[in-house]
Amino acid sequence: MVCIRQATIDDLLAMQACNLLCLPENYQMKYYFYHILSWPQLLYVAEDYGGRIVGYVLAKMEEETSECHGHITSLAVLRTHRKLGLATKLMTAAQNAMEQVFGAEYVSLHVRRSNRAAFNLYTETLGYKIHDIEAKYYADGEDAYDMRKQLKGKQLQHQHQHQHQHHHHHHGGCCSGDAKDKKELREAKDPKEPKAAAAEGKHHHHHHAGCCSGDAKDSNELKEAKDSKEAKVAAAK
Repeated sequence: MVCIRQATIDDLLAMQACNLLCLPENYQMKYYFYHILSWPQLLYVAEDYGGRIVGYVLAKMEEETSECHGHITSLAVLRTHRKLGLATKLMTAAQNAMEQVFGAEYVSLHVRRSNRAAFNLYTETLGYKIHDIEAKYYADGEDAYDMRKQLKGKQLQHQHQHQHQHHHHHHGGCCSGDAKDKKELREAKDPKEPKAAAAEGKHHHHHHAGCCSGDAKDSNELKEAKDSKEAKVAAAK
C-alpha cells in the first residue's frame, strides 16, 4: 500500500535520494528547502507501508507573467513502484493545490523529447499539450517539450470569494489566505530565479528512461535562491 501525502521538511533527504536514483537533473539540498519554504502546499511524496519515500513531485508557482501559473520542477517514482499510477496521483495532488491555494490558471513543465514514457503520461493521462519546443534545452544538446495544461484556479478563487462574502458579509470582505500566500511568495522569490528556467538542464548526465522528468539547475543558479532563503531555513530549524 502506498499513500500520497504532502511533503514535510523531514522528507527532503529521501526526496533527494529518489531524485538521484531516477533522474539526471539533480539539485542541491538548499533548492529543496527553497521549494518547501516558499510553496509547502505543492510538494507531495508517495510513501510505502514501511515509511519509505518511493516517489515525489517538486513544484512551484511562477508569478512573473500576467497569468499566475504553476510549474512542475521535478517528478520521479522509483522503478520498483512504477505502473501503479503513483506519478498520476502525485501530479494531480500538486495541480489541485495550484488551483485551490494559488488560483493558478495553468501549469507548465519540461520533458525530454526522447522520454516517451513521461510524454505519454503527460499527454494521454494528464491532458498536457505541447506549447513549444526548446532547442538544446538540456546540457547534452537534447531538445525539450515545453508543455502546459489549463487549470481553473481563477474560477475556483472567484467562487470561494463569493461564498465567503455571502456567509461573512459583515466582516468587510474576503479573509482567505490566498492574498497573504502570494505576498509571501513575492518576498521569498528571488527575482532572478524564475528565468533560471531558461538555463535549466545544464547537466551532463544521460537520461534514465521511465515516466519521470525534471528541470536542471546548476550550482550558480542555486546560489541566487540561497541568499533569499537562508534566514527562513535557519528559522525552520
